[in-house]
This record gives sequence, C-alpha cells and structure tokens, in this order.
Amino acid sequence: MTDRTERAQQPATEIDTTVPHSARIWNYLLGGKDHYAVDRAAGDQVCAIFPGMVDITRHSRAFTGRVVRHLAGEVGIRQFLDIGTGLPTVDNTHEIAQRVAPECRIVYVDNDPLVLAHAQALLTSTREGSTSYLHADVRDPASILAAAADSLDFGQPVGLMLMGILGLVSDYDEAREVTAELLAALPSGSYLGYNDGSTTDPAYVKAISRFNDRSGAVPYTPRTPQQMAGFFEGLELLEPGIVSCPHWRPEALPFGEPPEVAVYGGVGRKH
Repeated sequence: MTDRTERAQQPATEIDTTVPHSARIWNYLLGGKDHYAVDRAAGDQVCAIFPGMVDITRHSRAFTGRVVRHLAGEVGIRQFLDIGTGLPTVDNTHEIAQRVAPECRIVYVDNDPLVLAHAQALLTSTREGSTSYLHADVRDPASILAAAADSLDFGQPVGLMLMGILGLVSDYDEAREVTAELLAALPSGSYLGYNDGSTTDPAYVKAISRFNDRSGAVPYTPRTPQQMAGFFEGLELLEPGIVSCPHWRPEALPFGEPPEVAVYGGVGRKH
C-alpha cells in the first residue's frame, strides 16, 4: 500500500444528508432531482457569489458529450473508464457511446452511496455492450484498475474520463500521480478526457474559496491551464489543446461564438 492509498477517502456506505456532496450539488446545478436541502444550500451559496456556476456545469456536461462522441465515433474507442461519474442525468457516457457503437463497455466509478443506488437502477446497457459501476475513490487507482479489469480489456485502448474529479484531489502532485498511475495501466492508443474548474476567472475562484470554507463538503481546487497540462505529460494533446470547454471542438451554434467559462479541458492520446 502506498501512502497515498492509505490517505484515500474511504467510500461511504451510508448516505449522509447532513453534509453536502459534490455529486449531489452538481446534480442540483444541472437541474436534476437527486439532492438534499444541504446540497441545494451549498449550490445556492456558490451561485449567489458567482451566478455563472450553472453555465460551468452545463458547459462541462456538454464537453463530456463531445469528447465521448469523438472517441467512440471518429477514434473508434469501445471501452470507457469514467471516474467521478456523478449522479445519472441525461446523455451519460454509456448512452452517448452506445448510441454510436452499441458494443461499447463502460465502467463508472464514484464514492457516493447515493450515486451507487441510482447507478444500479439507471445505468442500463445495450444488449451488445455492458455498463458497470465501482464504488471507489479516485485516490486509490490500484483498486479501481483491479476491479475494472473484470469488465474492461486493458489489452485494448480505453477512454479514461476524468471530468471534474481531479479538483477534489487538492494536492497537485498527488493528482498527477493518480493520473499517471491510471494511464500507465492503459495500452497505446488509449485516450484521456479531462476537465476541471480553472483559475482564469477571479470571481469563480472567490466563490469556490468561500464554498470550501463554509460548506463542509470535500474542498475543490481550481487549477491553472498550465497545471492542467501536467496531467497530459507524455500524451499527444489533441487540437485545440487545453481550452475553455465550450471552445473544444464546438458544434455549430446559431448565436455566434461559444462563451469563455472557467472550466477548461482537453483530450490526449497515449502513444
């Protein structure tokens, strides 16, 4: 066991409705129904300081969809390891991937027992593919990889999805170690799809700082685009690089250029 694994947060086995949880807050901001009063209060607290938070959640979600469509469609990836799943909403990774290729296999990972309960009921699969769920913490990649191997073939390329999850690993070096360990287990031709809140908007940074101080939830750490580039070390970064998520291969919009929001991301290929 590494020191990092020993420090990893043990996934809760019971739902605690007295402490806000990032997956439920995110669900609330996306307009979902799976949250409690404490999560709504935390989400409202952020939005009161930074009204653009709702835009960040929605553009982050749209970015995930474009990444999955690109990987399953143009690239031909047929396996996805999605860590930090969050609560199922609309157009989850498996729905998008299996719409493109019904034989896709997806493994979701999260550490919230409410996510587990909903995943078991809602994360269904096509007959040709498979969808499974692991109750685990991102800071324990060895356990994730060992369990995911029951569903995924690590001899074939995998799409590793780390969407909004590394910000919950506050130590930057630890976040890089986790990412590197996950990628090391994947073969050549695999891809990393990643995004997180960025430090590019001071108002967003201020709102997150107040959230961390007052909410009682696991703190979230926005990062600079330069720090985000560190997660792609050794990978071939796809165009247009690490950008504000609405600017990553945007789909045609009737209302002009996509906005600039404080959530950045990119996609990289492992050689």
